[in-house]
Amino acid sequence: MFSLTVRRHFMIAHSLPRESFGPAQALHGATFVAEVAFRRRSLNDDAIVLDIGAAGTVIEEVLEGLNYRNLDEHPDFAGKLSTTEVLARYIAQAVAEKIKDHDDGRHLDGIDVTLRETPDAWATFSLDLTA
Repeated sequence: MFSLTVRRHFMIAHSLPRESFGPAQALHGATFVAEVAFRRRSLNDDAIVLDIGAAGTVIEEVLEGLNYRNLDEHPDFAGKLSTTEVLARYIAQAVAEKIKDHDDGRHLDGIDVTLRETPDAWATFSLDLTA
């Protein structure tokens, strides 16, 4: 399996209103590094997984809807906890939806989104596109 990973960062505000989140129950900010890996079993005719520029553009389009936003007020997170894991899934699904319009996007086997909050803590969601 081959993969191409492209990174971008974004900043959000949110609260996690459950006792298990301690001080993060209150409104706070977070800066994430998003690493999006595109997976394929075989390379295309140009011997690549996907064009890096196209991948970066799609990621930027998805993150634009989140960057500098209070997720407590974002309609896609209404009534949901916006944990790092939930955000990773949201981004993976949104990237998958946008990338399918690109030639090589239709041939992807999966997308992995890793969100790093700090160098010591991150969460990943893997989306299988072959099912």
